[in-house]
Amino acid sequence: MIRSKIRSMTGFATFRGAGMGFSWVWDLRSVNAKGLDLRLRVPDWVEGLEPALRAATARVASRGAVSLSLRLTRDAGGGALTLNAGLLEQVMTALAQIETRAHATGVSVAPASSAEILALRGVFDASEPEVDGAALLPSLMADVPALLSAFDAARASEGAALAAVLTRQIDEIAALTDAATDAARARTTDAERALSAALGRVMAVTDAVDPARLAQELALIAVKTDVTEELDRLRAHIDQARGLIAGSDPVGRRLDFLMQEFNREANTLCSKAQSPGLTRIGLDLKTVIDQMREQVQNVE
Repeated sequence: MIRSKIRSMTGFATFRGAGMGFSWVWDLRSVNAKGLDLRLRVPDWVEGLEPALRAATARVASRGAVSLSLRLTRDAGGGALTLNAGLLEQVMTALAQIETRAHATGVSVAPASSAEILALRGVFDASEPEVDGAALLPSLMADVPALLSAFDAARASEGAALAAVLTRQIDEIAALTDAATDAARARTTDAERALSAALGRVMAVTDAVDPARLAQELALIAVKTDVTEELDRLRAHIDQARGLIAGSDPVGRRLDFLMQEFNREANTLCSKAQSPGLTRIGLDLKTVIDQMREQVQNVE
């Protein structure tokens, strides 16, 4: 059984943290991409956070569209209440003027309570304390190893499932290649019988056949229909694919190229088949190869 260490490009991880009057949530996810496309959504006032995250994430992911976001929330009660004495003085003066004019015109007004006065906009300023982004950076980065570890584990788990699928498909390709080899041998025997019968009929009615020209034409037919090289290359590709799947390095690009080679050999096999049985096997090969190619698009 192949023990693969390949990674999927699909993964997800989240992590929560808190400190220095803040709470935060990390969100890290990735999907398929041709290369590494790393997109960050993090507070720009935390100096040094983005480059540190880019470097750390690139050590885990070498391919995929990776999105990393950080949502920072200030804890309640972190700000200080400041009384705006100037505005309070203006409010008190205005209230006194209103009461005086109301009394002069015989209008009764209820006195304003202190709570109502303090509730007026601007009388109390809830100022947020200054935040030192450089001081917050170590607390944030302390969460990153656990976040990346969970992310890598998710991609590894998906990769193990991918490896199992790819291994089954390689086994199918190998079995079909063996079946094609047997079908090619049977086709050769049948073709020789048919050709011998046809030559016998020709020789029975004419003796004007040029033996050299006949041999040349027979050799040309043999070359055009010989699938030995295609079958040999398919076996070589099978061995290479097994080695890549069993490896520990990112192999998505190499597997993708190899699938093109598999498909090329299957196409040539179908074009040279010259028999229903071999053609059917070639078409089955193309089907499995296409299914495998779809799965390979998920491999890092």
